[in-house]
Amino acid sequence: METTGNTGSTGAPTDGGLFRFPATEPAPGAVHLPGHLGPAEQRELLDACRGWARPPAGLRTVRMPRGGEMSVRQVCLGWHWYPYGYARTVVDGDGAPVKPFPRWLGEWARRAVEAAYGEPCDVRYDVALVNFYGAGARMGMHRDEDERTDAPVVSFSLGDACVFRFGTTEGRGRPWRDVELRSGDAFVFGGPSRLAHHGVPRTLPGTAPPESGLRGRLNVTVRAL
Repeated sequence: METTGNTGSTGAPTDGGLFRFPATEPAPGAVHLPGHLGPAEQRELLDACRGWARPPAGLRTVRMPRGGEMSVRQVCLGWHWYPYGYARTVVDGDGAPVKPFPRWLGEWARRAVEAAYGEPCDVRYDVALVNFYGAGARMGMHRDEDERTDAPVVSFSLGDACVFRFGTTEGRGRPWRDVELRSGDAFVFGGPSRLAHHGVPRTLPGTAPPESGLRGRLNVTVRAL
């Protein structure tokens, strides 16, 4: 993960953390929670990500079965995800045991689900994928379908804003809806949208909060296996 001492930002306008915008529902069961994580929580999560990124079982480049490489770099917690399954060790990397999934992150995920749906959440979250988007990185349209449960997926954003493209369960093409995710936002998708296709066609460089010292975007996706 790259850091910068830059004290200014460019790109999409920001509220500077002064106001929390209302939640929106881009699709049934999919809820965008702007500003869900406050500045202190963002710092805590960013510090944790920097620790998780260190080897062993640290940040890696994901290679697809046909030889291609994902442009994002990734580290896993609890269970190691690889295309297309889960293991207890980094089977497609250094072979080290996967880093443990922190209990507090599962609690954060449950809190986001409760905020999104307005009802208690008792899901036992046990997996997190931390994706780092450097310059030019993107994520193609895909579904999170390697898990055995249908528990809602919870995504936390840090750093640069991005265009998050949320589609349907039927295919990767249109119709879809583009949502701008900023640092501190959470996005929850479950129910009829649990297997919807989604991706990140682009990030917005220079839009990270200056105080974060982060250049690029971090996405922490929490799941229940």
